[in-house]
Amino acid sequence: MLEVKKVSKLYTNRRGVEEIDFSMNRGEIVGFLGPNGAGKTTTMRMITGYLNPTRGSILIDGVSMADQPKQVRRKIGYLPETPPLYLDMRVRDYLKFVADLRDIPIRGQKKRLGEVMDMLGLIGREGQVIRGLSKGYKQRLGLAQAILHEPDLLVLDEPTSGLDPKQIIEIRKLIRELGEKHTVLLSTHILPEVNSICNRVLIIHQGKIVSDGKPDELAGALADRFEVNLEVRGPKDAVREALASIPKVADVSIVQAEESAEAAAAGVPNMPGAIESDIDEQAVSIADPDDAPSHDGKALTVSPTNKVEGASILRVKVTSADQTDVREELFYRLAAIGAPILEMQKVSLSLEDVFLRLTTDEAAEESVTAEDLQEAPILPKATEPTNPEKGEDDRA
Repeated sequence: MLEVKKVSKLYTNRRGVEEIDFSMNRGEIVGFLGPNGAGKTTTMRMITGYLNPTRGSILIDGVSMADQPKQVRRKIGYLPETPPLYLDMRVRDYLKFVADLRDIPIRGQKKRLGEVMDMLGLIGREGQVIRGLSKGYKQRLGLAQAILHEPDLLVLDEPTSGLDPKQIIEIRKLIRELGEKHTVLLSTHILPEVNSICNRVLIIHQGKIVSDGKPDELAGALADRFEVNLEVRGPKDAVREALASIPKVADVSIVQAEESAEAAAAGVPNMPGAIESDIDEQAVSIADPDDAPSHDGKALTVSPTNKVEGASILRVKVTSADQTDVREELFYRLAAIGAPILEMQKVSLSLEDVFLRLTTDEAAEESVTAEDLQEAPILPKATEPTNPEKGEDDRA
């Protein structure tokens, strides 16, 4: 649906964005993330035709923005960070004006305007002057003008900015619904919003795409070690020793230990002596041997004997030496000493962690501002152009 091929925006003093290259399929909702000055807004303005790239090409549905800009813009709906509203117009008059600009047939305008206003909660405010609307309703009206002509590609820059929590939930739901029929490129600083809406994330830093993938895949790729949190019932020292004896485990931390009278009454089998390396040597009996679990072909059984007083509910963090998944080993080793796992949760990097890892750079240059940017021709050591086009501010 959208193809951005080796797109750069060059300026006299420094580079704006460099070799941006990605594509989007129909029906995708892609989150576009980056710190201030990274190039998000510049990229989105080039995609929507408000800025011309210095080099590279942008295609919508296989049609080049450079070759047929008018045809391509009909396929795009754009909501900039500041909605493009005429404050002295009334809501219905403004949408009627946009419908005319978008060449929506007159016969279908009344129906379409009604659908969009109902979708965005603008019913009852048709005759209100836009200047008198709250920021949240101005944002809704901006989104209404972006989707009025039913575009194939929606480019949304901070679409939930200024909305109250209820409105944010409604707009997120609407964006998800729009994503079923449209392609949506969404820029936001609210990272939980990306997790709740987007099925893919692009992260830009210093004018370059530094990551592209699903949020959970990005977290897995950046994690240097495998970590898991456990809630275990058993004697602290025995649990720690059992887990630490697993060869692939690098660290075992008892985060919290709660002495439980109920746990002691229930009885947790004690592990006599030091922990042996072979699980079958630690095994004891259970009621039905046929139901006994096994590990690597070795029978694993549990006994109700040797109950321990002072058993604890332990919260344990286990870290492997690398990215190896050690959950199965943890289960069998704790089962062998009769310490039941009450909860097991894999620890994953949050999107916030991923974002900070990819965009934190102490040696990063200062962000680009409108005052120090002038578009430069594609020439080595370019001289000052006669009528330079002022670079756009890239605050996102």
